[in-house]
Amino acid sequence: MSVELNHTIVHCKDNRASAEFFADLLDLTVGEEWGPFIPVVLANNVTLDFATIPAASITPQHYAFLISEAEFDVAFARIQALGIDFFADPHQRIPGEINHNDGGRGVYFPDPSGHGMELITRPYGG
Repeated sequence: MSVELNHTIVHCKDNRASAEFFADLLDLTVGEEWGPFIPVVLANNVTLDFATIPAASITPQHYAFLISEAEFDVAFARIQALGIDFFADPHQRIPGEINHNDGGRGVYFPDPSGHGMELITRPYGG
């Protein structure tokens, strides 16, 4: 068997709100609560398990997602409609813009718990 990522836990202020935010943005389904986790399964069967923890204990992480051009259009329109701050770069030096790295499109934005989310349409170096 080759090594595959199966799931990861995403610490957040409110597991339901974070899971729904993410799922709504990318047209995914929020799964049934399982213990302290609210799962969202990605197309490659990797599960993000959202878990509520005290806000002071959350260490912001970076999550990058490869999506199609059509999915980018929909997600980016939702980001704008929700009034979420977005950036062309991970250091937030280029606000209100997207990037066109490697011939694709990319955008960085915060989730409700302060994690750095990234959507790209082309893998880096591709």
